[in-house]
Amino acid sequence: MPVRKIPKNYRNITGVAAHSKANGAAAYESSLERDFLSLLEFSEDVAQFEVQPISIDWVDSLGKKHTYTPDVLVHYKDTQRNPKSILYEVKYRKDLKENWQSLKPKFKAAIAYCKARGWRFKLMTEVELHTPYMDNVRFLLPYVTQGVLHEHYVAHMHLLDQKIKVLKTSTPIELVTSIFEDEWSRAELLPTLWYLIGTAQIGADLHQPLSMRSKIWRIR
Repeated sequence: MPVRKIPKNYRNITGVAAHSKANGAAAYESSLERDFLSLLEFSEDVAQFEVQPISIDWVDSLGKKHTYTPDVLVHYKDTQRNPKSILYEVKYRKDLKENWQSLKPKFKAAIAYCKARGWRFKLMTEVELHTPYMDNVRFLLPYVTQGVLHEHYVAHMHLLDQKIKVLKTSTPIELVTSIFEDEWSRAELLPTLWYLIGTAQIGADLHQPLSMRSKIWRIR
């Protein structure tokens, strides 16, 4: 559970998001943190994450004691590609630049704390988050978390899978058009198609802007 309660902030976006991978409340203090939590929820590599789970004590050059609470601790599944756990601080580049002297000793304490536990400490900024991939995650995540809730979605999954199996590569507009002629039926297919793309059952380059004319392909 978070060790620090996040107050309401009338200058920045604050709130609590529902995430299945979150251990405890997934609260955020900015849109940047909110996007990062969405990225963690979407990632297949992430097993679980905790928002503000620990506080790190450190002492400055004058001997004064301080406490630093990093933003997110992430536990990964694939330890060959990632360390077992990474402790993240999410900050805008402007904040880092303006407050570097006060932030540097906190980060140094966090690096030592993580090293002692076999973790890593990492900064995450808008440079890493404000990308086409993040735009695609925002779009696809609602379809992924909603899942296939109705029986006709299962039928749609079968239709889409069988058709792309034949086509091998296609685009969203070409795929749904090849299945149904009328626009209403094609529109009904789209939520299931986005679910299949978001869960990596149909391939797409999510590092490029996703559209109805993006290249997609069958994975399995």
